[in-house]
Amino acid sequence: MNATPRVSLRTTAEERRLGSLRVFFGRPQGRAALLGVIGALILVAGGLGAGSTRRHDPLLETANLSWLRYGHGLVLASIFVWVGVLLMIWAWVRLGRATLRGNVSLAELRFTVLLWTVPMLLSVPLFSRDAYSYLAQGALLRDGFDPYVVGPVVNPGTLLDNVSIVWTTTPAPYGPGFMLIAETVTKISGDSVVIGTMLMRLAMLPGLILTLWAVPRLARYLGGNPAIAIWLAVLNPLVLIHLIGGVHNEVLMVGLMAAGVVLALQRHHVAGIAVITVGVAVKATAGVALPFVVWIWMVHLRENARQRGVPPAHSFILFARAAGIGFGVFAVVLGALSAIAGLGMGWLSALQGSARIVNWLSLPTILAHVVTWVTNFSLSPVLDITRMLCGAAMLIILVYVWWRYRHSQRDALIGILFALLAIVALSPAALPWYYSWPLAIAAGFALSQRTLVVLVALSVWLMVIFRPDGSHGMYSWVHVLLTFAVAIVAALSLRQEDPLRVRDWLREKPKQEADQAA
Repeated sequence: MNATPRVSLRTTAEERRLGSLRVFFGRPQGRAALLGVIGALILVAGGLGAGSTRRHDPLLETANLSWLRYGHGLVLASIFVWVGVLLMIWAWVRLGRATLRGNVSLAELRFTVLLWTVPMLLSVPLFSRDAYSYLAQGALLRDGFDPYVVGPVVNPGTLLDNVSIVWTTTPAPYGPGFMLIAETVTKISGDSVVIGTMLMRLAMLPGLILTLWAVPRLARYLGGNPAIAIWLAVLNPLVLIHLIGGVHNEVLMVGLMAAGVVLALQRHHVAGIAVITVGVAVKATAGVALPFVVWIWMVHLRENARQRGVPPAHSFILFARAAGIGFGVFAVVLGALSAIAGLGMGWLSALQGSARIVNWLSLPTILAHVVTWVTNFSLSPVLDITRMLCGAAMLIILVYVWWRYRHSQRDALIGILFALLAIVALSPAALPWYYSWPLAIAAGFALSQRTLVVLVALSVWLMVIFRPDGSHGMYSWVHVLLTFAVAIVAALSLRQEDPLRVRDWLREKPKQEADQAA
């Protein structure tokens, strides 16, 4: 007779994972995560018609879905987009309440980030047309043009057809690292906008992963809550919808900058500077962290000397050592990427192209509008003056902040945060996703509930103020008022479950009807 096989009664790792997922989705926070997935799916579906779609979309025509881009179809698609956005915001705030109570683990939040991200990998660009500019700029390098000298207009074709008119003649303002990525994507996808957009999103995903790795570690250094940091800086709809849905290279830049700062805090100074430099080669803003890494390195050099029982060297010597080696690493990494791409430093002069953006998100524009209200001056000359004044103020603030916050690791991180805030507020132009730069650092601090409420309101307002097609609603009072309403309700919902008392009203209405019938 055959022997009965021995059955192990131990729970396997796979069964434990599945069991924990069942427990998670059976709880209110798990249902909130699923609500966010539903929102993302609805958002993606609506984006087919109301998103930043191509001007001529044969794929929609083949699928008989072109009606989504016009008339009643566009209205229906727009409703889908906004319903999806509101569901994701609602789910995010619900998860925020649970996270503040300590009911959501770091692993569960990371898993939720993955769940909400996956649907958007298949979406058309949302709330921005920058993806088309990226592809057209990559095609310039692919086809033998210098993207730092000419704009996409010199290379006619399908990719150029979808670039916003304002950027067709503008040279690329991005570093050689990003231009290599864009060139590689267009070499693989050719002139296919759909494949190119998908590949560009995939190329940006390492930035999201790096942010997921770095932000909790920053929180541990700063005394913050790692779970709250992930919820605020990564799961935030402002980040996921704008950076992933909108296909922005900020997601890669922020991830590299945050990871480089963490490496520096872990005393891997050369590696940290190298990683941040790669971030600079994506977008120049990452470079604001480099001078503060010098202070972190000097703090570590002093600590090393004290541990050896010897007095630390003079501050000038420590600075010369850290700054000298750091600059050498920066020059080697950036020079190597420039050589590989076959490009020079022309992208630095192209940074001025952002001056074409005029909206209420930057202080120079706000000041210029205020002046035109109380005087007879036209906007353009006043804007030139306010941008010049704010630019000078920004340089002064950056120097002051760098010198002021030099005494400790925490000081250096505060300095990075203030420097990023100054750049966002005082630059000639700002866009909603720019606020993801300081948010990645701010999330690591021990933030009060009142501060979190303010940040929720700001995040939601920035998320909703743009329209799905990439235009903004800041000159429409109806849009602005609705945006404020959504932001205020979301912020209040972080403290109480039903600030508008909708559930109480729904419960009382049947009772009132019954009383009236009786």
